[in-house]
Amino acid sequence: MFGPAKADHAYSGRMPAGVIWLIFALVLVGAEALTGDMFLLMLGGGALAASLTSWLVGWPVWADGAVFLIVSVTLVTLVRPAVRRRLTPAGGLQLGIKALEGKSAVVLDRVARDGGQVKLEGQVWTARPFNDGDVYEPGESVTVLHIDGATAVVFRHT
Repeated sequence: MFGPAKADHAYSGRMPAGVIWLIFALVLVGAEALTGDMFLLMLGGGALAASLTSWLVGWPVWADGAVFLIVSVTLVTLVRPAVRRRLTPAGGLQLGIKALEGKSAVVLDRVARDGGQVKLEGQVWTARPFNDGDVYEPGESVTVLHIDGATAVVFRHT
């Protein structure tokens, strides 16, 4: 009675598996912040599921690993594509001269094989027709096919 108290369970000095899975999940989610690819986030979800089952059910470590594998594969194959579609704008964002392709322009100075000018998105551009034989007069509306250097290659609206 008066001797050292005996504990019902001894502390083994090991960290519980649920805590290790939780740390692993947090590391994966933190690494996702650096990549933005949504892959590590899905693996973090699998590690979190393994952590929860370890705490709530008390399965052996190999079963926690199986939970991690099953949940991670499910998240990567089913959830990740849907999330990426939702977060990625359709067709991607066009920047620079690619954004000008397909836009309408107004002929300012006669556009022929040897040059001319159009007003495109509020700016004056050097222009030439897509077909060498075409000629566009001032006031006509044309469409930009592509930008070649600093020259808009245009064709007539149809």
